[in-house]
Amino acid sequence: MALIPRFALTGTARSDHGHIWPSATLVMTLRYSRHSFRRVVWKSGQEVWARLHEEAFRYFGGCVQYVVLDNLKEGVITPDLYEPEINHLYAAMLEHYGVVADPARIRDPNRKGTVENAIRHTQGTALRGRSFDSIEEQNAFLVRWEANWASKRLHGRARRQVESMFEEEKPHLRALPPTGFRYFKQVVRTVSDDTTVRIDHSWYAARPAAIGSTVLVRIFDSTIEVRDRQTQALLRIHPRFTEPGQLLLPEDERPFNPSRQTAFLLSAAGDIGPQTKALCQRMFDAQGRVGQRGMWGIVGLAKRYPTRIVEQACGQALQYHLQSYKQVRKLVERLFEHALEQLDQVPQFALPLTQDHALIRPAAEYGELFSLGARQQLNPLSVNNGETNE
Repeated sequence: MALIPRFALTGTARSDHGHIWPSATLVMTLRYSRHSFRRVVWKSGQEVWARLHEEAFRYFGGCVQYVVLDNLKEGVITPDLYEPEINHLYAAMLEHYGVVADPARIRDPNRKGTVENAIRHTQGTALRGRSFDSIEEQNAFLVRWEANWASKRLHGRARRQVESMFEEEKPHLRALPPTGFRYFKQVVRTVSDDTTVRIDHSWYAARPAAIGSTVLVRIFDSTIEVRDRQTQALLRIHPRFTEPGQLLLPEDERPFNPSRQTAFLLSAAGDIGPQTKALCQRMFDAQGRVGQRGMWGIVGLAKRYPTRIVEQACGQALQYHLQSYKQVRKLVERLFEHALEQLDQVPQFALPLTQDHALIRPAAEYGELFSLGARQQLNPLSVNNGETNE
């Protein structure tokens, strides 16, 4: 039991704002009965491609065994006769429904001739000479056209009605799973020095992945999955934070042994001052490598503010037992504003004007200079090496 999907540009449709935009139509055709699912969308994409397959399975009332698909980027990332690389989201959706992807050979239209004929049939019969005010109206028309005309027709080669052939084919379709597919966004992340990965400004534990290695992270609506990049094996699963700046790392997984990054940060803090280095050392002793993010922030303050201000703020943080980068930053901002206010309060004394100073030449020398310049303009050839010949 096979399903053959095909995307094609089929014309234009009117958007909600009244503009005319080109639209694309996905046609999926069952191999035996030629019963088709047609849906018009504004643009294609990996998630759109997968969601339309789900709609087609529900439309047919079951799942096929395999899908013969064109080598579009929505479905096939790298075409290959023996080991094609399937889009990860599309492959996960097909796995959820128990369907196998079978990409067609490149430049071999006979492999998917059934759906190519369905595309021409849709363009030349259903949509030819018609315009629609919205894409929803166009989709509703295609559903009626398939039910009332396309499925009632006699197939040219089989000499049988498409609807009756679909009734024979439908019992062989696989049952749909009880739940739909959970869509996700997949990204690649590098495991940081504290054994976490960063997702949406929050940090999640990634062990047993090694520090510095890359992992796959699948971002669902409510969960985060960390997977091995090579084998796709599930390593960790976490609830997804809704607020940024959160950390999900068990206490027994926090590394407290110093690394090269720790030594670099402590050295940079020491260049600012002893109070800054002592504060960073205290943060590392209390939080381990997790505290290095705050140490990076404190060291970076010296790029925006005078080191004297940063050192003074770190001294106050040590005095009041503060170990947060945000608290230190507020202290730095407050001390910097106070320093600016003190500069504004310093009285500015007006210097008296004077004509007698060691750097000021006598007026007679300026007069001789102006006279010499005037003579040079009147008779430039009479001057040789700054001496006049009369």
